[in-house]
Amino acid sequence: MEMRRFLGGLCFLALLRLGGAAEAVVGVAGVDGRRAIAATDEDFVCATMDWWPPDKCDYGTCSWGLASLLNLVENFSLQILSKFFSPPPPDLSNKILLNAIRGSVQQLLSCSCFFSGDVIGVYLVFFFLAAFSPLKLRLGGSLQDKLVYGTGDGGGPCAPFVKNTSEMFGFTQGCLPLHRWDELNAFFQKSGARIVFGLNALNGRVPLPDGSMGGPWDYTNAASLIRYTASKGYKIHGWELGNELSGSGVGTKVGADQYAADVIALKSLVDTIYQGNPSKPLVLAPGGFFDAGWFTEVIVKTRPNLLNVVTHHIYNLGPGVDTHLIEKILNPSYLDGMVSTFSNLQGILKSAGTSAVAWVGESGGAYNSGRHLVTDSFVFSFWFLDQLGMSAKYETKSYCRQSLIGGNYGLLNKETFQPNPDYYSALLWHRLMGTKVLSATFNGTNMIRAYAHCAKDSPGITLLLINLSGNTTSQVSVTSEGAHANTLKKHSRKTRHLAAGSMREEYHLTAKDGSLQSQVMLLNGRALVADENGEIPRLEPVKVDAAQPIAVAPYSIVFAHIHNFPAPACS
Repeated sequence: MEMRRFLGGLCFLALLRLGGAAEAVVGVAGVDGRRAIAATDEDFVCATMDWWPPDKCDYGTCSWGLASLLNLVENFSLQILSKFFSPPPPDLSNKILLNAIRGSVQQLLSCSCFFSGDVIGVYLVFFFLAAFSPLKLRLGGSLQDKLVYGTGDGGGPCAPFVKNTSEMFGFTQGCLPLHRWDELNAFFQKSGARIVFGLNALNGRVPLPDGSMGGPWDYTNAASLIRYTASKGYKIHGWELGNELSGSGVGTKVGADQYAADVIALKSLVDTIYQGNPSKPLVLAPGGFFDAGWFTEVIVKTRPNLLNVVTHHIYNLGPGVDTHLIEKILNPSYLDGMVSTFSNLQGILKSAGTSAVAWVGESGGAYNSGRHLVTDSFVFSFWFLDQLGMSAKYETKSYCRQSLIGGNYGLLNKETFQPNPDYYSALLWHRLMGTKVLSATFNGTNMIRAYAHCAKDSPGITLLLINLSGNTTSQVSVTSEGAHANTLKKHSRKTRHLAAGSMREEYHLTAKDGSLQSQVMLLNGRALVADENGEIPRLEPVKVDAAQPIAVAPYSIVFAHIHNFPAPACS
């Protein structure tokens, strides 16, 4: 088997170097390993979970199914197990996703909570998240500002969301029962997930003539939930205030001056409730779209340390109904449009003298649930990995992908629960890209995107190359110190000298059958699909003479781990 994989890898590389009918061009990636330009959190890759009910529909399609936080965990097991058992084994709620997020197969197999080897075989389908442990999960979304908590202070029954087109976002107010919150926390805490919970920031406010919401935040209900959570010993990584209320808002908005006062109130609440607790949760805000003036006012008024994390959302591709999404994803100028947001936010944070750091708190690319066979297919990894690379360069500490499951942009397919291509892209990033970000440039064509980090838990660097061109194979030489040479030949000589006698590991990602809209990704020519036992394939590289250029095929993505690259920043 190993020999077959080795020979298969050699054949795959040979095909890359031949280039088929594609035009071949030469390019140079320069990496400055002398110093890090930024740093991310260890759990940089994050995912979101949402409140949308099954009847949340966009453009005539209802793409959320049972992915809501109000029913996912309990229905997840029943829906899957019904395919294997009749009736399903009892008391299996909270275990499938639990073991998917959990740290290792060994932990699962040694767990006493399983009934038989047959049941374990079913659970193995969900090990796609094991390598992310601990996975950071942000719980929130549009309906969080219409969600109340069944703590007994609401004065009415704890009713679910009900579809009503006359209401903001098309649903009535909904309620999170405490027993459901207990179930979610039991699941999350056993899984080891780090939870960021988005609070309802609209309680107590009154509508103003300009469409905004005025008056101070009534935090009575939120305080009850936070006190209950702390009293039960549930570990929360952070409490976030509101969803998309910044700037012009989505649905409605809150003025920056009032919002800053509300953040201060939340900080005081958290400090009081968690007084003496060594693991006090973070305070995050505003969970909205970047507006320079609005963000500046909030950051300045909460400095230096009243706010721990500034979160912003990204849906820069437009609505999911847009028929030009793929064109935007493959357009380098369009992708570069996000540089100003990342750069400007960092400028505000540094100028304000705050200790707060930046996260992308929610990012699904195309809003209104994305687009099937685009945001859940191979082509979206060009956008997703470019976002991870670009945001990391600008000191983004964590990047939360909308969504873990649900909509047309889930890392997991909501019906089969199998990983979509972006899951594998995220997993390779998590395994290969360390926290230290290095400066990387590319000279040759603007259709190649280049990002470099110190390698994760290993010597050297990892270089990410994204080829947006469908007809050009780039032969990429790698040079140190990011120096701009006068000729490609000079770069080539320097590369051979640096890499003499060594090997590098390459991970080439392409689409099955060459279709950008395929939901199956190939790694070094092998399909990434779960086997008959539900286990995801091993993500194995091909080994290449490091003195040779990296062949980046048309419409492909390459992670290259270069062990002996001179990078003092990584030692």
